[in-house]
Amino acid sequence: MIIREATLSDAEGVAKVHVDCWRTTYKDIISDDFLDNLSYEQRTKLWISNISRDDNYIFIVEIEGKIIGFADGGSEKSGKYPDYDGDVTSIYILEEYQGHGIGKKLLTRLFDKFKTLKLGSSIVKVLEENGSCRFYEAMGAELIDSSKFVQIGNDKLKLLVYGWRDL
Repeated sequence: MIIREATLSDAEGVAKVHVDCWRTTYKDIISDDFLDNLSYEQRTKLWISNISRDDNYIFIVEIEGKIIGFADGGSEKSGKYPDYDGDVTSIYILEEYQGHGIGKKLLTRLFDKFKTLKLGSSIVKVLEENGSCRFYEAMGAELIDSSKFVQIGNDKLKLLVYGWRDL
């Protein structure tokens, strides 16, 4: 297993993990119609853009040359959480690789990057019905906001915000 910073050549692999994880993680949470219409091609364009940004940091996990997960984040830009200066934008690991400590290693690597950027705290936003809430809690995050909602397709879903005060 290798964890490393993403390069532009990883965009397609990251996009595949992104789409596949949405389809498994959000099944029965987000409408099938929305999930069925996710596109590897569109997500590849998104990840080319994300990887190209100077203010976004993406780490991938590879096993035998195959990207099986990623995490990305950077500075917290909304200003809504002044006690937190970092933002874990996303972390996804293919379902068959979950539960083996990979997420912990990936998040730790992202937090190490945050520390080099003088970001000493972080938030993560997660859908309430997403089982990863337990992962963030196990990693020491505390629920700091449960008043947010997000529109995904035709679904209005509750968004929870977790925070780590000290990375």
